[in-house]
Amino acid sequence: MISVKINHKTVKTTPEKTILEVLRKEGIDIPTLCHMQGFPPTGSCRMCVVEVKDFPGLVPSCSYPVRAGMEIQTHSNRVLEARRTILELLLATHPDDCLYCGKKEDCYLLELSSRMNVDRRPYRAVKKEMKRDIASNSIIRDNAKCILCGKCVRICEEVQQVGAIDFVNRGADTCVASAFEDSINLSTCIGCGQCIMVCPTGALQEKSYLNEVMEALNNPAKTVVVQNAPAVSVTIAQELDLDSQVEPQAVLTGILKKMGFDYVFETGFSADLTIMEESSELIERLQQGGKLPMFTSCSPGWVDYVEKFHPELRDYLSSCKSPQQMLGSLVKTFWAESQKINHDDIFHVAIMPCTAKKSEAERSDLLTGGNKDIDAVLTTREFLKLIKLHGIEVEKIESSPADTLLGKHSSAGKLFAASGGVMEAALRTAHYLITGKNMEEPEISTLRNLREHKETELKVGNYDLKVAVVYGLGAANKLLEEIKRGEEKYDFVEVMTCPGGCVGGGGQPFGADQEKIRERMEALYKIDSRQKVRFSHENESIKNIYAEFLGKPLGKKSHELLHVRRTNQ
Repeated sequence: MISVKINHKTVKTTPEKTILEVLRKEGIDIPTLCHMQGFPPTGSCRMCVVEVKDFPGLVPSCSYPVRAGMEIQTHSNRVLEARRTILELLLATHPDDCLYCGKKEDCYLLELSSRMNVDRRPYRAVKKEMKRDIASNSIIRDNAKCILCGKCVRICEEVQQVGAIDFVNRGADTCVASAFEDSINLSTCIGCGQCIMVCPTGALQEKSYLNEVMEALNNPAKTVVVQNAPAVSVTIAQELDLDSQVEPQAVLTGILKKMGFDYVFETGFSADLTIMEESSELIERLQQGGKLPMFTSCSPGWVDYVEKFHPELRDYLSSCKSPQQMLGSLVKTFWAESQKINHDDIFHVAIMPCTAKKSEAERSDLLTGGNKDIDAVLTTREFLKLIKLHGIEVEKIESSPADTLLGKHSSAGKLFAASGGVMEAALRTAHYLITGKNMEEPEISTLRNLREHKETELKVGNYDLKVAVVYGLGAANKLLEEIKRGEEKYDFVEVMTCPGGCVGGGGQPFGADQEKIRERMEALYKIDSRQKVRFSHENESIKNIYAEFLGKPLGKKSHELLHVRRTNQ
């Protein structure tokens, strides 16, 4: 241990830490624009500078290690003036449309300007005229608001290993762009939205469909149906600070009914349906010598990644549609017929924790009879805005059950939101389909953690199944290369695009750290532990829809509505 002085107070620390790490441990909030926790520092924005005694200049705290006897001033006049000047220079070329910016409530640049009491414009510069890139179905890019912090570039390249964007040009013309400065939809972008999560300004935002949803809600000719993913309910409970004893889905359904949605379905129902089809597909491949390992296909960013970076592995993906698209298909066929509603009169909204789901809903190979199954996808963030727009006082909302025809789900379907949850749910049902018996202990503890790579082996009848779970496409790519080289052999692999799975999706509220993501996962596990029906194959609603409409898993009707013949998009 060494001693250093911080603002005249002596503290003990270890020498391998940076000044910034020590300051944050001491509860001193130092502003940063380019720094990313867990990444090697770049020290490029200089917002985190501090004054160190006997040093001639200010020191970037994110990249400078502490030394014994250091005397550090974090908020001296010199430091504050430097930080304020940096902000004033950034604002000199920044657009003045804060009132209209979709990120005005979450803009870190705006927050810092307020915190640093920036109330003047001493520097004048010609604002860059840059067109907004709105061609993608998932992400809008507005480079006029980019401050060149580089966070989006790093998350795309170093974590997701997609590399859709980078710094281009030099000097004052430097900007972040895709290859040849084309629209992002012509790049390798997979729409995961992790760049949006780290962007400190409104330079990156999801494409919003709030106006379309409001128009549909106010159109008496439309039957407006909504589904919400399992990750949404636990996140909303966290964001609205709901009592832990309250069933979050019941409150969420009450909110949606109050908004005017005619029918509310849980995507957990179609998650159960996915498990029935996916487990059956796995068993068919095991028995008939199909391509293994079979990869899950419920994460659209992951599917897009395989198609763009590993097209030779497309046939290893499960042919199952995602739960969002399965429910969309059933709403405009089975459900529409049962309610005697023309499918053209249905407006189907999906509330998802994911920006890539917006692009998924537009894929030509996921249309049913040439028609879209999902008319609009809202992120969790957009849904929170919708609550404010309707002026709903959540504490006065009466809990309400979801509509039952396509609503009942097992807790296995709820687990889809967490990394490892799809695998756990699938193995529960695969065990039953192979042995005729339920697993004695449905919880698979080795898959219930926040490690980006986890695996386990399970004896199921005559099969010794080896399975793996990964999240983040960088980790997935590493696993794929090991499989290609023959270093690892698996039967079944679950891949989620985002940290921790859907609970850490690119459409979730800003500012979630690992602890918040862990809390969401634990909430799902708690729901699983207290629910009576914990196996997808025991869901009575699932049994009924096969008996009345689908026939059997992997049957003709199931393949027609619930599976996909993959094409490059």
